[in-house]
Amino acid sequence: MSHFTTILFDLDGTLIDHLPAIHRSYVHTLPRLGCPAPTREQVKRAIGGGLENAMLQFVPPARLAEALAIYRPYWDATMLDDVVLMPGGRELLDALHARGLTCGIFTNKVGPSARLICDHLGVTPLLRGIFGAKDTPWLKPQPEFAAHVLAQLGAAPATAMLIGDSPFDVQAAHNGGFPCWAVTTGTHTADELRAAGAEAIFADLNALGAALAK
Repeated sequence: MSHFTTILFDLDGTLIDHLPAIHRSYVHTLPRLGCPAPTREQVKRAIGGGLENAMLQFVPPARLAEALAIYRPYWDATMLDDVVLMPGGRELLDALHARGLTCGIFTNKVGPSARLICDHLGVTPLLRGIFGAKDTPWLKPQPEFAAHVLAQLGAAPATAMLIGDSPFDVQAAHNGGFPCWAVTTGTHTADELRAAGAEAIFADLNALGAALAK
């Protein structure tokens, strides 16, 4: 694995477990619109393509702005309450940083939220950059977003990799010209990730980190 010099991480379901806070925010929002509170599994399956796309799984487009106006203030006030690093996340970042590799966050979570969370979890010093929704006009899997991230990091597709947990991540990596190694700790199964074209699939970051160390 010595040819990889830039390792990008998705956040939700990959580097962090934020599902309790996300689910709680949907449970706060949807009943206020007269919609049923979603289950944890329904929310888990909806996330990955950015908040607007996820919310549209539960409300019609005509009510999206209304839903976001309820969701966002509640999210801003509560998002740090339950967020934790996935098992093996800190150890993997420490190991990659010690080897001199460039690490960054490449996420569809809103950029300011992503940076606040990384600060809260104490991993910002291990990252060269944190890139999220609203930082650019693009979202994963648009190729322009991947190109922007690599340009900001001074990185090349030939020596980059994305670690993610969803077909959005696999497609984003491939649209950017680099591979995606996936974990099944997030929104999708190994079969779904394999069908999406992930180059390697692991049960968790501990297993992935062991493979990267070889």
